[in-house]
Amino acid sequence: MRARLLVLASAIGSLGWGAVLPYQYAYANETRGWGTLVATGAASLFSVGALVAAPLAGRLADRFNPVAVAVVAQVLGAAAVGSLVLVGTPALFLAGMLVFGLGLAAAMPAKQVLALRWSDSADRRKIFAYKFTAEALGMAAGAFLAGLVVDLGRSDGLDPGFLMAAGGFLASAVVIGWAGRLRTAGSEVESTLVTGDGAARSVMNQRRSGVVRAILAEPALRWTMVVTIALGLGFYAQFESGLPAYAITMLHVDPSVIGTAAAVNCLVVVVLQVVVVRLTAKRSAPLLLMAVGGVWVVSWLLLAVAQLAPGIASVMFITTYAVFAVGETLYSPVLNPLTASLAPAGMVGQMLGTMSALQTAFSAVGPLLAGVLLGSGLGQLFLLLHLAISAVAVVAAWRVHRALVERERRAVGSAVGSGEPGKTEPGPAEPGRLIGA
Repeated sequence: MRARLLVLASAIGSLGWGAVLPYQYAYANETRGWGTLVATGAASLFSVGALVAAPLAGRLADRFNPVAVAVVAQVLGAAAVGSLVLVGTPALFLAGMLVFGLGLAAAMPAKQVLALRWSDSADRRKIFAYKFTAEALGMAAGAFLAGLVVDLGRSDGLDPGFLMAAGGFLASAVVIGWAGRLRTAGSEVESTLVTGDGAARSVMNQRRSGVVRAILAEPALRWTMVVTIALGLGFYAQFESGLPAYAITMLHVDPSVIGTAAAVNCLVVVVLQVVVVRLTAKRSAPLLLMAVGGVWVVSWLLLAVAQLAPGIASVMFITTYAVFAVGETLYSPVLNPLTASLAPAGMVGQMLGTMSALQTAFSAVGPLLAGVLLGSGLGQLFLLLHLAISAVAVVAAWRVHRALVERERRAVGSAVGSGEPGKTEPGPAEPGRLIGA
């Protein structure tokens, strides 16, 4: 019951993302006349807010009730995005987007911890997949509903989107708070995995300043960090502004095509997610992440082809967003459970938050980089750079796989050497489980 309510809350909360972010670039650049720098800077500051908030929220989710962390964060996000109806200067708009990013990102690691706590290991991928699908559906619904009421020809034309976003965050906070008050059979079974027992909490307190050190000390976590960053840079860093800017400046498509592409992306995720989870339930997580990197490569190649076929550039752009969505259905149920299974005891929230922050730190430069390259007419370099980043993700995912195989081999050797066949290395999960986590 709790997991289903979390999925519902995720869908409602994503209404705000869909109602604002697809429109904010055109709103700041064209409607308000603040220019490209402010428009791309707003997206980057949104990411900077996420960078600051995610690791802090992850630590708070480990030390305190993650329900409270998620609720407070979403209320903060609601206040920030709601306040954008009052702003009239670029500085205040940028500040509002910064705090909006703070609130949205701070809720993420807390909700991920709750998804782990409120599901058992057999259903974990399914819950993360449903959560991601619900977020995609909520984003699509937000973009669609906002599209009916937003008028970018007026200075206050995005106000309905801002208010819709604020209402979505508040409603999501209410649902999560309600779920947190429920008591269901077996609801606390996974609590020791997520927050640790007393000993784990002691370890957490000793290591709370050493999350990055813990990542660097474990090969599988090091390469998971590279995969997280590369996959984020390979698509998500450009979703809101870079790809739309590429479509307009290099492919010369109508702006309405961008909204259609975003809707198709969400629709493909919703349609395929459950099927993909069933087909890949027993597959190795790192190998699935390799497949995601491969999908990213294919997508950027399609964008390159679109430049050579201007007559069908709009169709190619929409198709590319659909192909990206296929990779997302593999990415969403795998990466966070894999990261959580590798985290030291009592540091799951911090690890999820830190990985998210690292991804965001690199992704924050994505919109500005796109603005510089595309503004200078260097569309080919923009494509080549993202092809290279996607290839790095493929290689890094393979290294995660090899690191986990080696970890399992050491565990088996240790058990044989000790004369205890059932013994494995201590950790948050058995190495055999990690390969297919």
